[in-house]
Amino acid sequence: MALPIISADQRLSEPRGIKGCIFGKSGIGKTSLLWTLPEEKTLFMDLEAGDLAIDGWGGDTLRPRTWKDCRDFAVFIGGANPALRDDQPYSQKHFEMVSERYGSPSYLDEYDTVFVDSITVAGRLCFQWCKGEPQAVSERTGKPDMRGAYGLHGQEMIAWLTHLQHTRNKNIWFVGILDEKADDYKRRYYEPQIEGAKTGLELPGIVDQVITMASLSAQDGEETRAYRAFICHTLNPHGYPAKDRSGCLECEEEPHLGRLMKKIQSKAAKPALQRLVYACPDQTRLEQTSLEQTSLPEIAPQQTTAGE
Repeated sequence: MALPIISADQRLSEPRGIKGCIFGKSGIGKTSLLWTLPEEKTLFMDLEAGDLAIDGWGGDTLRPRTWKDCRDFAVFIGGANPALRDDQPYSQKHFEMVSERYGSPSYLDEYDTVFVDSITVAGRLCFQWCKGEPQAVSERTGKPDMRGAYGLHGQEMIAWLTHLQHTRNKNIWFVGILDEKADDYKRRYYEPQIEGAKTGLELPGIVDQVITMASLSAQDGEETRAYRAFICHTLNPHGYPAKDRSGCLECEEEPHLGRLMKKIQSKAAKPALQRLVYACPDQTRLEQTSLEQTSLPEIAPQQTTAGE
């Protein structure tokens, strides 16, 4: 049996979906991004029951009400994980059970994109489920153990996100609320609104794209004009959480999810040496100044005469 090495040509020819999350403050227009996606190719997972913003949008919708529903839909969309035992969620047995209930998953082939609104509510459903599990009850006192509940919550959320991340042939987008906070020194920072710390810390390492949908301002003559934009680079002047694994995006992009995905899939990434800047912005100027100083002609010191 030969070693199953995947060649570069095979890897590049494989269908590969984009996995990303979009964070922004409440009311910025995250759900309305569905209007920028093709209706017949998009499946909307509506966890918030907040579809008033897309009243009239013609795409199909799923409405999970429990954490069990979320796990079932994830294994139905992403298939079974062969590394798991039969008694674990997302295993082959779990997939077969869900397929028996919902039918063949082949009818999901018509969808290219799954839009999950929102990961904030998914975290709440997960935490509510975790509080009823044995791990959330102290064996010694029989009372609720919040540390156990949060520990289980982190494991469940990471397993759910990782399983959806491995759905290679579909685009998976999560949206969530971004909170603005201040530390003890009144310094401002931003944090995704998700129950527990583990999910928010590990999520950027799971998905390909982390995008903040923000409200920015620009000077238009004497008038200051506000506009929405996607912040896509980790190094951005606003301090927003962001990440671009594709290398195809600018720091600020138009808040149009459909065109953003086309840009990523165009594979128009800059070479790595152009994308990754290792020197500080002033380094080039400092090197030029040093070069100019070394090229100046030497000036002999003036000799002083007695009495001066």
